[in-house]
Amino acid sequence: QVQLVESGGGLVQPEGSLRLSCAASGFTFSRSPMYWYRQAPGKERELVAGISSTGGLTNYGDSVKGRFTVSRDNTKNTVSLQMNSLKPDDTAVYYCKVAFSNRDYWGQGTQVTVSS
Repeated sequence: QVQLVESGGGLVQPEGSLRLSCAASGFTFSRSPMYWYRQAPGKERELVAGISSTGGLTNYGDSVKGRFTVSRDNTKNTVSLQMNSLKPDDTAVYYCKVAFSNRDYWGQGTQVTVSS
């Protein structure tokens, strides 16, 4: 049974930082690329970051390049998202995702609110 559990969300001021974590189980984490997405009310879900199975390659959505960093720890089956220089437009529910066997598996999401 695939399980992805996000944590670390909360309320933060503009220009602040937050670190999200995703704990994974039920599949071979160390061989699976992982992804972070986010969705704000009334908007489409968008890709935030992706990371290869070893962590050697990463990619980011245009809106977060230079501010967010994705990483993983294959000994702990976790993937993280370090978010710096946060903006109000970063407010969204953030989701962890893995894809295999021709389908996507999503976590429950964690709320990030950036507001003064």
